Amino acid sequence: MAASSFGKYVRQQRLALLSGNPDYSLRRVALSCGLEPSFLSKIERGIAPPPSEPKIKALADALGEDADVMLALAGKVSSDLQEAIRMRPKLFAELIRELKSAPDSGIAGLVKEARAKYG
Repeated sequence: MAASSFGKYVRQQRLALLSGNPDYSLRRVALSCGLEPSFLSKIERGIAPPPSEPKIKALADALGEDADVMLALAGKVSSDLQEAIRMRPKLFAELIRELKSAPDSGIAGLVKEARAKYG
């Protein structure tokens, strides 16, 4: 499932950019991210699984997308977030479960508050 939605998203974003700029051809995007064009094609068609975290981040950068969103679509979590979770696994699990059904505005407020207090 992750491979399919990730690939579909990458293709959709790349093609939208390609309509206005030839630099977003499959070949050019693949090479700019250190991927083989044939592998990116397979990813976009859901045949190959999403690439590694660094390659996903490079793809996000090339497409002007948020790396965390693309990692989530790939069924992955960035290594810096994994590190934070490993430091306090029970607390983060409880927090995420509590926030699962919270509205975006409530979560954004918590993020803003945390940045003001700890950032």
